Amino acid sequence: MSKYTEKDIRRIIEEEDVEFIRLQFTDLMGELKNIAVTTSQLDRVLGNKITFDGASIEGFVPIENSDLFLHPDLDTFCIIPWRPQHGKVARFICDIYYGDGTPFEGDPRYILKRVVSAAQEMGYSLEVGPECEFFLFHTDDNGLPTTTTHEQAGYFDVGPIDLGENARRDMILTLEEMGYVVEASHHEAAPAQHEIDFRYDEAVRAADGMMTVRLVVRTIAKRCGLHASFMPKPKSGVNGSGMHINLSLARDGVNVFYDPERPAHLSEEGLWFIGGVMKHIRAITAVTNPLVNSYKRLVPGYEAPVYIAWSVTNRSPLIRIPAMNDPRQRIELRSPDSAANPYLALAVCMAAGLDGIRNKDLPPEAVDANIFAMTEEERIARGIECLPGNLLEAVQALEQDPFIYGVLGQHTAQRFIREKKKEWEEYRASVSEWELERYLSRI
Repeated sequence: MSKYTEKDIRRIIEEEDVEFIRLQFTDLMGELKNIAVTTSQLDRVLGNKITFDGASIEGFVPIENSDLFLHPDLDTFCIIPWRPQHGKVARFICDIYYGDGTPFEGDPRYILKRVVSAAQEMGYSLEVGPECEFFLFHTDDNGLPTTTTHEQAGYFDVGPIDLGENARRDMILTLEEMGYVVEASHHEAAPAQHEIDFRYDEAVRAADGMMTVRLVVRTIAKRCGLHASFMPKPKSGVNGSGMHINLSLARDGVNVFYDPERPAHLSEEGLWFIGGVMKHIRAITAVTNPLVNSYKRLVPGYEAPVYIAWSVTNRSPLIRIPAMNDPRQRIELRSPDSAANPYLALAVCMAAGLDGIRNKDLPPEAVDANIFAMTEEERIARGIECLPGNLLEAVQALEQDPFIYGVLGQHTAQRFIREKKKEWEEYRASVSEWELERYLSRI
């Protein structure tokens, strides 16, 4: 049952003195976009009549066929808490359609909805619990972001050592005011690094929440005189920011990953799901770790996974199964980072897991030892492979995996690959500070 009807929304807008409506959507690269209209245009908003130039959005459509329409999801309606109390601002998250009423195949939200529909055809519902990590840095005298912080707090530290505690509190209260349930938050391992964890939710709503948390965190940080960065690895020598994804499947409201009679209380379907993710993980990595900078995080020594393996409780592999005899059994995928487009990341991860269930793909044996402490010879002997070492390797893996390519669809896959190869070439042609410091004075 829908949360809101058109009648509900009209009533709330009138009662709450809403004057502006933001129609939000996400582009191919995971950036939040919006169009703002006044409430005088409410009939057009609710009638799906608001258009925009799709040719102006990276990776969308060519100029010859650029008119796209925004269809607001009524259940995403909320009043933006940090806007004025008189003449308030509300928002919808929108799906994107062509003028003839067919979904735009390059809409990341639509791509995730396709996977959700495929799961429903198999009798499953998809549930996701995301963990969002980010840094809070100072800004310079011009208000521009830096990577400077006076903080020296670490994992689970509290104030006054944790200087971001009050900002994080305001972020959580804002998210809850917008209808999201935050299960936990805490300081992360690196100075100025923080984490906010959402309660399990349906896949599309979870992705909506991940986009919303980026908006809220950046906005509240700015109001506190800080800059919030979701860059995977903004500083050398400290941990990067991940976006761990906790995944589970339910059938008729019952978690199908839980089996109290099996090892680790993980069902056969859960094993097959892991097998599917591991089978496609190198191609998946192009989507879940989409930047040149993403691969500065995926290196040994900083807790992020490097090797394609799974385990119970052990945090060094790619996939972790929490040690719990609990009907909420889940699979934690630890490689995604906070720069990923959440709609596309969830789509490829879940589609791969479902593919594993269809084909009954059993994963290799679990690895309970610390993989980071193994020698290369030990890893080879156990058949433990590595994730892609850079963006180009990951994109090439995506090109060579017809299943994950097909999950994205030809429209999106072609454009995504083209943009990522362009990013790689620009990076390859640039000269870094590391190179200047290492070579300029001695060669």
